Amino acid sequence: MTELDLLVLGSGVAGLSAAVRAAETHRMRVGVLTKGELPQATTRWAQGGVAAVLGGNDPDSTDLHLADTLAAGAGLCDADAVRVLVDEGPARVNELIALGAIFDRDAHGELELAREGGHTMNRIVHAGGSATGAEVERALVDAVQATMAVIHEHAFALELIVEAGRCRGVTALFADGTIHDVRATNVLVTTGGAGQIYAVTTNPVEATGDGIAMALRAGVAVADIEFTQFHPTALSVEAMPRPLLTEALRGHGALLRDTTGERFVDELQPRDVVSRASTLRMQELGATHVFLDATGLEHFDQRFPNIEASLREVGLDPSRDWLPVAPAAHYTCGGVVTDLNGATSLPGLWAAGEVSCSGVHGANRLASNSLLEGMVFGPRAVEAIELGVAGPEASGAMRTVMGIDPDRPDTVPAGVIGGRFVRLEPEAASTSAPAVPSSGAGALTVELPGTPARDVGVAELRALMQRELTANAGVVRDARSLASAASVIDAVMAACGGQPPDIACSELLNLATVSRAAVDAARRREESRGAHTREDHPATEPRFEHRFVYV
Repeated sequence: MTELDLLVLGSGVAGLSAAVRAAETHRMRVGVLTKGELPQATTRWAQGGVAAVLGGNDPDSTDLHLADTLAAGAGLCDADAVRVLVDEGPARVNELIALGAIFDRDAHGELELAREGGHTMNRIVHAGGSATGAEVERALVDAVQATMAVIHEHAFALELIVEAGRCRGVTALFADGTIHDVRATNVLVTTGGAGQIYAVTTNPVEATGDGIAMALRAGVAVADIEFTQFHPTALSVEAMPRPLLTEALRGHGALLRDTTGERFVDELQPRDVVSRASTLRMQELGATHVFLDATGLEHFDQRFPNIEASLREVGLDPSRDWLPVAPAAHYTCGGVVTDLNGATSLPGLWAAGEVSCSGVHGANRLASNSLLEGMVFGPRAVEAIELGVAGPEASGAMRTVMGIDPDRPDTVPAGVIGGRFVRLEPEAASTSAPAVPSSGAGALTVELPGTPARDVGVAELRALMQRELTANAGVVRDARSLASAASVIDAVMAACGGQPPDIACSELLNLATVSRAAVDAARRREESRGAHTREDHPATEPRFEHRFVYV
């Protein structure tokens, strides 16, 4: 295969925004590789909107947007990264509109701005009330299909190709069962997060942390991986992924009530606060859910037609029924560490969107900043590549990595949010997804703690690990529960190692790899901060105002 100028892994907002800019503006030879079809990315599931301070919405300002983001991030945001986000975000939204994205407007033709949890102003634009991600994805897919040199759908990236200290592409398993190297001068990883490490999640089945896992195996810096944001209002039904009841409902006045009918939290607090309050109240009452009361919202069917239709399908009428909801894993706040240009610690490898740790989200993402992050930092990587940038600089979250003396891993640099190197044990760091596919008909031999070895199907083992993570490394955790989760993850990794997998087995190995880092960091972080709550360490400790960085 001919070497590309840029290979984009993934087909969400970050990757497709970058791909379009690279092809249209800079005439690069660009390829997109995705394990599903182009429109299958997590972006299309995003019901929240895009947060941006757009012209004319006084008294809002980018300074206020920055302050709200820093507050949600609980001390771990990089202020420079957030400044880039809020300052460049409005232009990226307008570019998306120019590509054909249609956002909700009022009777006067002005963009309709909503408020969501953690925001002090109305600054969220939506499409179709709760179909923002689908509309953003549609506009970008149309543009990509018209401009890409190569599109590889149903192609699974197994490993990064690293030659002479630089990323030169990926090894990928194609739909016909063959394995090929897809080579490129630069690789941009935009594969999304790892929401599928949990059994109860709003994420599609494809969200298996593939990019983060490949980075961990290649020794590329990964940080903040212990912070998974749980969305407080996932509909409590048997469907998986759990249907999401958008934050905008609470922004419009929907109330949270416990099973006795009492309100128990300010609904417009950041998501970590609301999820924690719901979880603790459910534990207190022995309940499996709380309720979202949207009966007071006018014109529900017009404002939120997609949600209205989904609720009707399960027999709920939002005009008269309280809606059963419970927290569900929603967003991976950490990931592959980048500088402000999206450069990672491996030259030639770039990252943007949910797969990355740019410094924007810190310990907890502010609602509706995720689509914006992809729209801003994906194109920034393209601009840096066009300028000939060869590697990372000490900016954004990358200051954590570049500012530490590797001979003194416990030293936190003065003046920045520092970090501590945490080196994975050799057997975990070097575990690779073998590059030989199998029929997938066999089973894996697993020896779980306290039980004899037995053969388990890949799907069953994945579900078992997901249940363990939900029970013991979820919204609230402690030393005992995290130790239990770690032992199960280690058993799963041992079962996967050395197997000749198909895609299902490769995804399981990736989930286990990311889970292992997340649980390990959560055990080390003996405090509660943002989306990470330790029942045995309920206070936020100043001594932990730093990142754990895996290299």
